[in-house]
Amino acid sequence: MTESPVLRLSGAAFTHPGGSGVSGLDLDIAPGEAVALIGPNGAGKSTLLNGVLGLVPLTAGTMQFAGGDEHARNGMIGFLPQSTELDGDFPISLEQVVMQGRYRRLGLFKWPGRADRGAVNAALDAVGLVELAKRPFGELSGGQRQRGLLARALAAQPRLLLLDEPFNGLDQANRDALIATIRALKATGVAILVSTHDLELARVVCDRVVLVNGTQLAFGPVDDVLTLGNVQECFEGVEVEIDEHTLVVPGHEGH
Repeated sequence: MTESPVLRLSGAAFTHPGGSGVSGLDLDIAPGEAVALIGPNGAGKSTLLNGVLGLVPLTAGTMQFAGGDEHARNGMIGFLPQSTELDGDFPISLEQVVMQGRYRRLGLFKWPGRADRGAVNAALDAVGLVELAKRPFGELSGGQRQRGLLARALAAQPRLLLLDEPFNGLDQANRDALIATIRALKATGVAILVSTHDLELARVVCDRVVLVNGTQLAFGPVDDVLTLGNVQECFEGVEVEIDEHTLVVPGHEGH
């Protein structure tokens, strides 16, 4: 990569207080690049994402962000979790949900200004939901909610976007919309790390892949890493079928 990485992990390990975690991480993500994070249930994918967010301790190696050390991450990361604690019955509009992504920039006791409203509108436009801005969040379809939560992450105007199984449960229309959004974000220079078990996503929108199962097993260009041998090693003990569109791992539910 010719540009300095937005994130670089060197010999990194993230470990929960109970001892579980993921180790041996050597990877980097450049501006405008998407990296797919693939592994079985309990492989450490969410641990890695939460480690980058600072929610799981770095216990070995180094983690460096563009512009400095790990303290430089404040304000530069957007995150789309696999699930949300938002109550669909709570009377809040989609626009208000997306505005939550501005809170870190706003700080305490400050009202949103023109720049914040502009960022929210741009985020809604990026996911194709501007016309639903005033709609109660609970009235949206599951796919629309997912895209709305992505807009919340984008409202922070991140340089690095972390996505945790973003395609789970999406119909084809919302899936296509999300793929288009990821492509557009890459074109603007946003770096993306996306946890997934969907090879179509990896092949269509990702530049490189990291395979993990407690430790990093492989990292590199999509076609070099997503071989049957590598995937079988990653999903050891489970029957694996692989084609150009989908990874099928019987009994695997995607996380």
